[in-house]
Amino acid sequence: MQIQVLCHSSIKITTDKIIYLDPFKIKEENHDADIIMITHSHYDHFSEKDINKIKNSYTKILVTRDLLSKTLELGFEDKNIIIVEPNNIYNVLNIKIQTIPAYNTNKMFHPKDNNWVGYILLIEDKKIYIAGDTDITEENKKIKVDIALVPIGGTYTMTAKEAAQLVNIIKPKIAIPIHYAEIVGTEEDAKQFKQLVDKTINVEYVNEH
Repeated sequence: MQIQVLCHSSIKITTDKIIYLDPFKIKEENHDADIIMITHSHYDHFSEKDINKIKNSYTKILVTRDLLSKTLELGFEDKNIIIVEPNNIYNVLNIKIQTIPAYNTNKMFHPKDNNWVGYILLIEDKKIYIAGDTDITEENKKIKVDIALVPIGGTYTMTAKEAAQLVNIIKPKIAIPIHYAEIVGTEEDAKQFKQLVDKTINVEYVNEH
């Protein structure tokens, strides 16, 4: 399994399937996606232009309910669209996917009532948490995963300090910072995140910018 952070919160996971999460600023048009997973409707997470670069006739796409009409406009057939809600479990192409609520607790960019999500994927016996745009919440403090990809940019999500606090609570084996060095957040935030994460947790940078 290979995990790449392509840009911002755009993630590509390559296993026997090719999975994209929140594709954004995709460089190459290769239409190779088996699964596309969207956390919420903001332009830097649901980008029609970038989805069109990776989708094909058999791509499955997971979206929140508020994105159904836009997803249909992109040409996806009903059978390939999975509407997701928080606190559910889905099986897509034999990959178990759990949804975790993603929302702000001290700002209003991502209200809990919007029912936006983060994801936990079970791949090759590893649980991978992709947090989406979120703060520390009662729900995400309780998860148990092997790998956690968490936003650190602040403003719209957790700061580096808050993200490190969450990681130190859930104690994954590997923590990967996302949502920085593009719209908000800097490389300095990534360094601060690594300094604040418990030394028993391996912090990896897999960004391609």
